[in-house]
Amino acid sequence: MSRVRTLTEKLFEDKLGRVPERGEIVVVPIDLVYAHDGTFTLAFDVMKETPLLSRVFDPKRVALFIDHAAPAPTVAAALVHRAMRRFAREYGVRLFDVGTGISHQVVADEGLVKPGMFVVGADSHTVTGGAFAAFATGVGSTDAAIAMATGKLWMRVPEQVRLKLSGEAPGYIMGKDIVLTIIGMVRSDGMIYKAVEFQGEGLKTISMDSRMTISNMAVEMGAKVGLFPSDDVTREWYRVNHGTEVPVLEPDAGAEYDEELELELPRLEPVVAAPPNVDNVKPVRELEGLEVDQVFIGSCTNGRYEDYVAAARILKGRRVRDGVRCIAVPASRRVYERLLRNGIVDILVEAGCFVAFGTCGPCIGAHLGLLGEGEVAVSTTNRNFTGRMGHKESKVYLASPATAAAAAVTGRITDPREILPADARLMVVDPSYSFKP
Repeated sequence: MSRVRTLTEKLFEDKLGRVPERGEIVVVPIDLVYAHDGTFTLAFDVMKETPLLSRVFDPKRVALFIDHAAPAPTVAAALVHRAMRRFAREYGVRLFDVGTGISHQVVADEGLVKPGMFVVGADSHTVTGGAFAAFATGVGSTDAAIAMATGKLWMRVPEQVRLKLSGEAPGYIMGKDIVLTIIGMVRSDGMIYKAVEFQGEGLKTISMDSRMTISNMAVEMGAKVGLFPSDDVTREWYRVNHGTEVPVLEPDAGAEYDEELELELPRLEPVVAAPPNVDNVKPVRELEGLEVDQVFIGSCTNGRYEDYVAAARILKGRRVRDGVRCIAVPASRRVYERLLRNGIVDILVEAGCFVAFGTCGPCIGAHLGLLGEGEVAVSTTNRNFTGRMGHKESKVYLASPATAAAAAVTGRITDPREILPADARLMVVDPSYSFKP
């Protein structure tokens, strides 16, 4: 009889034919490699300067994304984009050009990531793919180049942590509140190079959109990957979005972990991460009344359909407060099109939001809304480091889309429970649901 295994062990065993030991260095076949305009140049230079790497192992398993500075806000960015288009033509790889969306969202939109895959991307938030039971992790541009050329990459087998999500979260809680609470518990260095596996009965009430948010920010606690199982929620998402069946992929009962933690979802309340660190997490009620200059709702963390439905529940019939800029940037064209069909873009525009789509822009302080000296933002992004979104004297408070929208209409940090209907449920597991304005 085979030993009981964690989900991480199952993923490695599937690729290696055996269960490796923690800390062992292994070479793993890679199913998908990608890079974007912020990291492509370094990867390309490595491939160009190293004859053994001047090829692509399988064009169907390599993808490039123009998403960080898109459309090009500078001549330098335009030149990078031009080089990427030329590379894609020469090597026959897929290029997702301006207007398609942010890489970590598009790999889900296009069905490029699936349970059981090993995915590496030249971006730390590649960990988003862990929501789909894929071992998805960020690597440096040099490693990305090696993976593109060979289809393989070395990894150190991580320690494994079981994080049990128990009970059911209140209706006003979103995935962002869950993951910020976890980061506040374990701190930004608490899970360095560990595989965090999210488990427990609470999973059945957490949507795929919120799972992506949680996995996306696993790296903010230092994790190598943040894994959800492929369960009924996952499988229904693939049926609705891609018309495909994917396997159940879960840890065995009784599998041994290096560490076990638990988060009781019913006890959660809306939270924010105050500057200058993502683990400086506080209940919204402790910061209520702090005036804000800008609200950003978007990014690879919170630029999905569920996120804008939550914002629309607060913004509908209201206006963004005078003196506040509210910027909404859905993570991909596909998300934007769904928002258009369901009237949510109309709600955002009528409330006074600036709406674009498919770019990282404001999150990384590239374009579409940088902060000036002394300005304060509430943002649904993943990092609030000094100078991250603009001037080094600006401040960024990370929050859920509901909390961000509440700040937009009041002009100050506000508990969304003050505005949301009492029966609101912001995480909706059914992937086919439509918001009725």
